[in-house]
Amino acid sequence: MKRLSKTAAAAVSAVLAMQSLPLVGTIHAADAGKEILVTGFEDDGASKFTKRGDDDTSVIEKSTEKPHSGDACMSVTGRSEGWNGPALVLSDLGCEPGVRYIASAWVKTQWYNECKLSLQYTDADGEQHYSNLSKAVSQGEWVKIPDTKFSFSADMKDVQIYIESNDKVDLYVDDFFLTEGPSYSIQKDIPSLKDVYSGYFKVGTAVTAAELAPNATKDLIRKHFNSLTLGNELKPENMLDQKACQKYLKENDDNTVPQVRLQGSAKIILDFAKENNIPVRGHTLVWHSQTPTWFFKDDYTMDGDWVSKDVMLKRMENYIKGVFEVIEAEYSDIDFYAWDVVNEAFDDNTAGPRNPGVYEDYRGDSAWVKVFGDNSFIKYAFKYARQYAPAETKLYYNDYNEYMTEKQNSIIKLVRELAADNLIDGIGMQSHLDVRKGSDAFPSAQHYAMGMKNFVDVAKELNLDLQVTELDATLDKDYLNETGFKTQAKYYSDIMDVIVKYKDYISAVVFWGTTDDQSWRVEGLPLLFNEDYTAKPCFDSIIDGIEYVEPPVTTPKVTTTKAVTTTTEAVTTKEAETTSCILTTGYGVIRYGDTDCNNMIDVSDAVLLARVITEDRNAVITDSGRKNADCDRNGTLDPDDITMILRHIAKLEILPVAE
Repeated sequence: MKRLSKTAAAAVSAVLAMQSLPLVGTIHAADAGKEILVTGFEDDGASKFTKRGDDDTSVIEKSTEKPHSGDACMSVTGRSEGWNGPALVLSDLGCEPGVRYIASAWVKTQWYNECKLSLQYTDADGEQHYSNLSKAVSQGEWVKIPDTKFSFSADMKDVQIYIESNDKVDLYVDDFFLTEGPSYSIQKDIPSLKDVYSGYFKVGTAVTAAELAPNATKDLIRKHFNSLTLGNELKPENMLDQKACQKYLKENDDNTVPQVRLQGSAKIILDFAKENNIPVRGHTLVWHSQTPTWFFKDDYTMDGDWVSKDVMLKRMENYIKGVFEVIEAEYSDIDFYAWDVVNEAFDDNTAGPRNPGVYEDYRGDSAWVKVFGDNSFIKYAFKYARQYAPAETKLYYNDYNEYMTEKQNSIIKLVRELAADNLIDGIGMQSHLDVRKGSDAFPSAQHYAMGMKNFVDVAKELNLDLQVTELDATLDKDYLNETGFKTQAKYYSDIMDVIVKYKDYISAVVFWGTTDDQSWRVEGLPLLFNEDYTAKPCFDSIIDGIEYVEPPVTTPKVTTTKAVTTTTEAVTTKEAETTSCILTTGYGVIRYGDTDCNNMIDVSDAVLLARVITEDRNAVITDSGRKNADCDRNGTLDPDDITMILRHIAKLEILPVAE
């Protein structure tokens, strides 16, 4: 059980005597943690780094040749490949899963080169994964790879961070920094998004395996979301196994059965969803992006000829069949309630098919169009998905800039054709939006509303569903300030007002990411939660005015039988059973200081709060009471709040009023 500090305890006693009270120090989150490896290489720091396997020809040693600072640096010479270079095995340094770390380094190359700090790990199936964390370009001078946050989960083995470059030039490293990052916890005394919108639609998030690693991220998802989308792990580039495809072709002389598997990174997220009973949106089966070009070539090689339309149809069918089979085999107890069958098939400029080509050459080109000549592949994809998907799984066409008139018309035309053959269940509106500076938002809330109404009209006519599948809203880089965040909050509120207006036709709203620092649009800080997991003003704004019933609050009650044995039963408070809250200022109908929700502010409120802080199991407090008790509005119940209540009672302070 927690105990009040002596200062806080004295404050409670003092107010009972109506004496004036001293202020109590605020409890802050922990700052950056312990150093793991911080070296300028004047010491033996270079000896901590290793080569990346037997094929790495690097020579790693201490050097005094023009260091960035001090008298020495680390030189990496004799490299035969750009990926050769210095690596740190994190387990050798005592690093642990679920902890956030920060790394940076100064680097220099002989001439122009992009230097990257990267992460490598082995999944549960023994497959290695690589990802670039951050980078800097050296043109022969010292440059800093900026402070970079990363985590890893218990499922990731042999985790290493390493420095690489575009080619095999000599590489120099100095002032290397690896330390534990700040330790964060989520705000527990704010409403749960999934509870607030429980009478409307599912509220989801997207997450990658690396993003899920910190324990606080898991807590954030458990509290706020009842839908998960795997950010990358179910896309074709991660589901297709090139070596297995080539092996199957060689053994069976069959060029039409691509081999599908679930990587360990996908299993990390799916295991979490299974353990927490969170439904999943499948994303995505057929897409021009993140689908390897070799999938469309003879012999599954980049150098092969493009296959025929007939061969590609068989490959598509067997791929879609394989995806559903592997998921059914390993995760039949997860509710895959939706799948994006085809993603982003229309060009923004022409509203027609994308240009044919190789995605790796130009991001807008489509290998599907290269093989088929047009978008005729879409209907086949939905036909096969309908054939092999579980009966309860709904099938969606998903796209961005869906509110642009010509593109929307193309989507609606496609949807009508698919609905005529009962091949589609709904439309996914990605909703990657831009607040910019507010007055120039794209789209404006009014523009977005018109686009959604058009889709709603089609949904009503064809008995289809709508989902907002990838919602985020960026700010301009020079508007990342208090004014900008207020503007973002207003914009989010307006967009959610539109969505709520059409709630009868919308089954899910999915935010594309958890915290701003993990967003793919991080430079515009587009999400609801800060890096430290605190709620942003836009979180407050989207629960403003939403009527919902708070979940029952239970506390243990001890009873004694004739045999003198104790039993425990859950007691539900009457207020929790019956209170319907309307959130008007982000945290409900708030009366700061009224901890026991009796419409008065007196000593009993301070005493109840003191019992709650010390985790008295018999202290009953509702969610409304918790919101009322957070008098300093910092998202945490602590002795400062007790002090403010007591000073208010003693007429020494005026408590804030909800705006």
